[in-house]
Amino acid sequence: MTYMRWIYLALAVWGAIHPMYYFMSYLAANAWSLGALIDAWYVNDSTTGLTWDLTIAAITLTVWIIAEVAMRRNWSALIAIPATYCIGVSCGLPLYLYLRSRPVD
Repeated sequence: MTYMRWIYLALAVWGAIHPMYYFMSYLAANAWSLGALIDAWYVNDSTTGLTWDLTIAAITLTVWIIAEVAMRRNWSALIAIPATYCIGVSCGLPLYLYLRSRPVD
């Protein structure tokens, strides 16, 4: 495995664990209310802007993944889409780069 693949993999793991710590801490302190978490994303203009920034980045990443998977036939890279929406762009993007950087049959 190349040096860059290790970096992408490490960033994907970090991007899954680090943000999830904060989500879980918030949920634990707020009776595991997903609605309260979503409400917190829109509490002021700063968080609303960040929420939209990440949403647009996630949609853009999804379009890119689908376009490249259709061209390269690297079907396993599609796993980065649910990782993006279930975990976050901080996991989905480096995971996709990790999967994209491997040789395709």
